[in-house]
Amino acid sequence: MKESHLVIGLMSGTSLDGVDAALVQITGSGEGTQIKLEHFVSAPFASDVQAELLRVASQAPVPAQVISHLNFLLAMLYTEAVEMLCQEAGIDLSQVDLIGSHGQTIFHQSEPAPFCRRMLASTLQIGEASLLAENTGVTTVSDFRPRDMAAGGKGAPLIPYVDYLLFRDLSRGRVLLNVGGIANITSLPAAAKMEQVKAFDTGPGNMVIDALVRRFTHEEKTYDANGSIAAGGQVISSLLQKLLADPYFQAHPPKTAGREQFGEAFILQMLEHTKTACFEDLLCTATELTAQSVASAVTRFVLPGAPMEQLIVSGGGARNQFLMQRLQAALPQLEVLTSEDLGIPTAAKEAIGFAILANETLHLHSGNVPAATGARHPVVLGKVVYGDNYQRLRDATN
Repeated sequence: MKESHLVIGLMSGTSLDGVDAALVQITGSGEGTQIKLEHFVSAPFASDVQAELLRVASQAPVPAQVISHLNFLLAMLYTEAVEMLCQEAGIDLSQVDLIGSHGQTIFHQSEPAPFCRRMLASTLQIGEASLLAENTGVTTVSDFRPRDMAAGGKGAPLIPYVDYLLFRDLSRGRVLLNVGGIANITSLPAAAKMEQVKAFDTGPGNMVIDALVRRFTHEEKTYDANGSIAAGGQVISSLLQKLLADPYFQAHPPKTAGREQFGEAFILQMLEHTKTACFEDLLCTATELTAQSVASAVTRFVLPGAPMEQLIVSGGGARNQFLMQRLQAALPQLEVLTSEDLGIPTAAKEAIGFAILANETLHLHSGNVPAATGARHPVVLGKVVYGDNYQRLRDATN
């Protein structure tokens, strides 16, 4: 089998701000995996695409035609991101062995609920892999979450497998925190074995913060750069306590969250509670909500099980200096770092993750962590669409 593969990982998350693309040289697989990030790009979504995605993800009624069109449109945008990545990296697409595409989540319900006289949990990611493989000629792995759910898991989080491969330390316990639209953590005790890994979504990351910024700036801004707006406000204590009383924060892991829990209805609840509050105070409270919900999750569900020394932050929230300060204040017993401090760019980590998960699928290795997702057993993740390179890829893996 070919020892090294050039893999592109694609990630577009709950922030709905664009697609991240990472070109990764991956050697080996499983616990012997070694990676080298060759290049990374982030391609923002146009405002009309973002608006359509937000409309669908917010569960507004839309025709099936809109979802179908978005499914193919996203594949075109992913193709453009791949082409831009390769052009900037100075390589030809024919040199790429594999693409791992997370797709765009437009619905994720991890807990079964009544539907047509059945109890169902389901998830849906769009960004048609067949079109992506056809456009690029590269074999593509996509739709990673349903296989875990079929095995009784919640379909998320999936990055814990990657965290285990990249960040496990023999002498230090680490908590990996990714702050995208939703915040999620992975706990890695010192010298952890896979069955000791815990991971779950803690609640909102940037989702509530970004929604308030868009609303109060009338879409002129989409996020709070460096947390500068929030830093000028004061926490509204009564509102914060009300928000922290949400049942999601009390629930024990494994658990997952998304716009279904912390989307538009949650924002309206905030605004209804404090109709006269100023923008800066609301944003400060939303930022504190993220920090406190993460700290509570770590304190309640991680620290009692194993000592931890470091909190390593990635995702867009790692660039919010005010949020980073609040995290350090809420978890003074931990050293707060970013993944950049350990050689993994904060914005690129999840795209790198799906390159690694695609490589595991190529090697027929499981990519979920049952202790994190609640699945009954490990499973090989994703669906494979073979590109024009499938013969070369098959020969290289035999």
